[in-house]
Amino acid sequence: MKLSGRMQINLCEVSVRRASRWALRDITWRLLPGERWALTGANGAGKTQLLKLLATHVWPTPTGYGAQTYRRGRRQLDRQEARSRVVYLGAEAQDKYSRYAWDLNVSELLASGLQQTDLLLKPVDARAAKKVAAMLRACQMTGLAARRYLSLSNGEKRLALLARALIQRPDWLLLDELYNGLDAKYRRSIDRLLAVALRRGQSWVVAAHRAMDVPRGTTRLIELDDGRIARVAPLRRAALAARDPRRSRGARAQPRAPGRPLLRLIDVDLYVDYRPVLLGVNWQLRIGEHWAITGANGAGKSSFLKMLYGDLSPALGGRIERAGFPPGTPIDAWKMRVGYVSPELQAEYRVDVTVAELIASGRHASIGLSEPVSRADRACALRLLKFFELSGQAAMRPRELSYGQMRRALLARALAANPRILLLDEPLTGLDLMQRAIIRRLLERLMKKRTAVVMAVHHPEDLPHGITGVLRLSRRRAMVAGAASRRLS
Repeated sequence: MKLSGRMQINLCEVSVRRASRWALRDITWRLLPGERWALTGANGAGKTQLLKLLATHVWPTPTGYGAQTYRRGRRQLDRQEARSRVVYLGAEAQDKYSRYAWDLNVSELLASGLQQTDLLLKPVDARAAKKVAAMLRACQMTGLAARRYLSLSNGEKRLALLARALIQRPDWLLLDELYNGLDAKYRRSIDRLLAVALRRGQSWVVAAHRAMDVPRGTTRLIELDDGRIARVAPLRRAALAARDPRRSRGARAQPRAPGRPLLRLIDVDLYVDYRPVLLGVNWQLRIGEHWAITGANGAGKSSFLKMLYGDLSPALGGRIERAGFPPGTPIDAWKMRVGYVSPELQAEYRVDVTVAELIASGRHASIGLSEPVSRADRACALRLLKFFELSGQAAMRPRELSYGQMRRALLARALAANPRILLLDEPLTGLDLMQRAIIRRLLERLMKKRTAVVMAVHHPEDLPHGITGVLRLSRRRAMVAGAASRRLS
């Protein structure tokens, strides 16, 4: 497709109001065919709302002077035709498949992209099937064609959704934190697909918090601050990288005096949907220890943490010992002493409560409120709202928060019960540079106070100082990295 046949997007003093606050104010921006933009800004700056506005998923708030137009050459397009020429791909787009239990197989998922519908509304004809097969080959996903979407790893899901976007040949790709939670293998796969799109002259806008998450070929930068445009400039990759420096990790700290075990896994096999995820795991967490859980997408990190929390159970023959909780103790009693944060929890937390109530629910290990908020619950929530800089969002609903704001709210919820163990699945994903530094420092303080931290990560720079062990998951096995001979039982 020639660039002259592609769509131009124009925003002139456009604003968007969400609930009681302005998410975007007086945005004026022209996006020309063939341009590739990086969209940056702190959590809550309005990045996701701006992408949804461009994608026509959000309407501008009438102010009497704003205008949003789409043009192809000299012809102005209506919103319906404009929507058919853009694809928005972000965390919410991925999460809704789990939330609504849309479990197409991968071939059907790509075919739904050709129909531009969430679900298949008509049979896939031979021409569409040929296009799907070609895209699967290009993505090296032929082996996943018959797999159900909800059974895929996080990396496989992201790659499948990108393939679904690209098969539509859109004029604009609107990508919201596309690389979040992906290992090196899947990052390379996405890089390869975007390189092909680049050679075809593809236009895109990519929202990112890390310099490494801005794909090659991006040439322009737009930065938001509190819903307004703060800067528009050519992209200087070196300058962008300098704003997100890698931390020097140094040597792992050794536990001063590991105490009694808090958790002990003995000959544990873990199956999810009848598929083996982990086999023969022997591991323990002692007082004073803090662990990083590493491994590729699909290695079982999230499932491992869900098992420690109690949402998954080991297969018959293995067992989990939890200090102070003898066999037969209701698992809810254990959860009251454990803080848990995960992308899956974030995707599923859609109950109609305020952010303050969401945080208070952590004191009861409930999704939503199982009982009225007490004075102590309210005082705890207010304290955590202030620490996580969410006081201005206390009365908002979870769906009104940005991705990064919601992640901070869930971290606050995890701390509300003063847990003795924190189970964190990619907790810094979606956070801006300043918030990542704040959360790392918070974790370091908690670790010194003997709160045990078990944290799954892809980015080593996200780890707080004080990690005492690394458990690597690979090929359904768990091994202590660099200490294979260490006794675990």
